[in-house]
Amino acid sequence: MARHPKWAQRFLSEPDFDAIADAIKAAESRTSAEIRVHLERRVPRRLLRGRHDALARAQHVFRRLGMHRTAERHGVLIYVAVEERRLAVVGDEGIHGRVGDLHWNEVRDLMLEILRENGPPRRALERAIEALGRALAEHYPRRPDDWNELSDQVSLA
Repeated sequence: MARHPKWAQRFLSEPDFDAIADAIKAAESRTSAEIRVHLERRVPRRLLRGRHDALARAQHVFRRLGMHRTAERHGVLIYVAVEERRLAVVGDEGIHGRVGDLHWNEVRDLMLEILRENGPPRRALERAIEALGRALAEHYPRRPDDWNELSDQVSLA
C-alpha cells in the first residue's frame, strides 16, 4: 500500500483513507452517480490567478480528474484544502440542475459543523458522502447495467 504524504497523514490516518473509499462504494451502491474526495495541502494561488478560492479550485480539480466525462454528468467532488481548512462541494451539470447550490452548501455546512466541534475529519467526510449518496440515489438510482466510472480512492495533489 502506498503511503500518503505527511500533511495528508496528519489529516487522515491510513485506515481513514480506506474507510472513506468504503463509504464512497456504499453510497455509490445505490446510485449510478459518482463521488470523489480530493485533498490538497493548500489552495494553489498560482493556478487561480491570485484568487484563494476553494470553490474555484474544486471546479478546476473536478475537470482535471475527468469528472465531467461521466455518462450522465452526475459526478460530485468533495474538495478539501487541508492546511487552510477550506472546502467545497461541486456537482456536474446533470445533478447540479436537480439539487443546485443549496444542496452543495448544506453538505459543506454539515462537514464544517462536525469539524468545528473538533470531530474527526473522517466522520465529516463519511457524513458528507452519506448525504450525497442519498440525494444522488433519489435522482440517479442504480441500474443493473451501471458500472463504476471513477475511482473511489481519495485523490491527492
